[in-house]
Amino acid sequence: DPAGDNWRALAPLPTRRGSPVAVTVGDRMLVIGGAVTAPNQSAVHPARPHLSTGAVEEYDPATNTWWSRTVMPTPRNHATAGVVQGKVYVVGGRVGGAFVTSGSSNVGVVEEYDPATDQWGAPKARMPSARSAMAAGVHGGRIFVSGGEGHDYRSMFTWRALEAYDPATNTWATRPSMPVPRHGLAGAVLGNRLHMVSGDVQSAGS
Repeated sequence: DPAGDNWRALAPLPTRRGSPVAVTVGDRMLVIGGAVTAPNQSAVHPARPHLSTGAVEEYDPATNTWWSRTVMPTPRNHATAGVVQGKVYVVGGRVGGAFVTSGSSNVGVVEEYDPATDQWGAPKARMPSARSAMAAGVHGGRIFVSGGEGHDYRSMFTWRALEAYDPATNTWATRPSMPVPRHGLAGAVLGNRLHMVSGDVQSAGS
């Protein structure tokens, strides 16, 4: 509670997971995707079996309750998301493992979810730079995605790219890159400015 500057415990998320995305639509919160433990495992860890999930769970703060919604078609973790015109767009992320060193692959997949009908639509235009652990903010009906982590057979690296998705036209545009490449950062729009905060300038694998 920012007004009272205090915290209190609420009903726990039904599906324990790491690196999901959370968005607000109206007066509800949706938690989507992430990484979950394999059977008989106690934690998501790079040396232990784990997997991505497409779980979608909705929280109602008025009643302090959760319920399951239709799963995301592409299970993934370390994605980002934005809400435009009441619809949720989940962008990028990792399939497979949760760690860049554990058999994961970055994807440029963009999928649209309509909370009103509890349905996922057909895949949208892929983001130009497939990456994970990015941050995003919504402004002017577009979703701005910056930073991220990537790897190929030669190296592991961080991104400085800023790309904007317009759901109205289902197109991407490249915008000026961040001065400092990083992943695991946070993003928010305040007024008419996109703020990108913190992050790691090195890939987790390097």
